[in-house]
Amino acid sequence: MSRWTRDELAARIALDIPDGAYVNLGIGMPTMVADHVPEGRELVFHTENGMLGMGPAAVGDQVDEDLINAGKLYVTESVGCSYFHHGDSFSMIRGGHIEYCVIGAYQVGARGDLANWRTTSADVIPGVGGAMDLAVGARNVYVSMDLFTKTGECKLVADCSYPLTARRCVDRVYTDHGVFEPNGTGFTVIELNGAATLDEIQARCVVPLVSAG
Repeated sequence: MSRWTRDELAARIALDIPDGAYVNLGIGMPTMVADHVPEGRELVFHTENGMLGMGPAAVGDQVDEDLINAGKLYVTESVGCSYFHHGDSFSMIRGGHIEYCVIGAYQVGARGDLANWRTTSADVIPGVGGAMDLAVGARNVYVSMDLFTKTGECKLVADCSYPLTARRCVDRVYTDHGVFEPNGTGFTVIELNGAATLDEIQARCVVPLVSAG
């Protein structure tokens, strides 16, 4: 079964975020959205460590060791970029000023529950970080993740078995096989990768999938 690459997935997400939106990108795959903003569209990227107006990832001579995002990746500045205290950054999130966030997940429940952290290893930091603030504070929560785990289990579930980050917060799930929305009892299929079929995906998911029509 063919899959969207991570770059293709990031571009698909960026396509759905309207011009002029204020957007926070989670650590990992979501940060790639900043590299795929459609031409002619301006998105204002916010990072939890205190930056508004983050540009694409820095490469080559663009790298400034003092200029990183919340995931500690080197980034560039957009025109009009500003900086502020870490506490003010979270005030923006908790105050509902961030219109979209794109965040990773281990599981998404049929009612929109989000699970994106866990404590299965002594080597992993046992904390949810700023994800719960974003999940509750952002006006639109988009999830970016692979549809299946490395052992083949679908990450779209009826009820999350991993520790929850927040309940009923996810608006849309972007995966390597398609785009889905939680509908309370299962997921509505907004779009599938061109080579995938609903029957193929349904055969590997334990929750009902319905076509958006």
